[in-house]
Amino acid sequence: MNITDYDRALYYTHRSEWDNLLILMVRTKDHFLSKKIEHFLHAYQFEHDYTIIQNKLYALFRYLDHAASVTTNDISMFG
Repeated sequence: MNITDYDRALYYTHRSEWDNLLILMVRTKDHFLSKKIEHFLHAYQFEHDYTIIQNKLYALFRYLDHAASVTTNDISMFG
């Protein structure tokens, strides 16, 4: 897993750079990250209920936090 993908996803989300987030969604090798980004971007574009958008955003953030911590632990164990 590439930890830079998680950093980029967080950065692009924070800066509201949806085009770059979409490109990351296509290029990443992490299929779970790709799906979380897809669900968030779809909700952001098409949902009228803000709570749904917020839930998708928080799901993306929770995954980023989890994946980054697991990847960091893997690196520290073997590096």
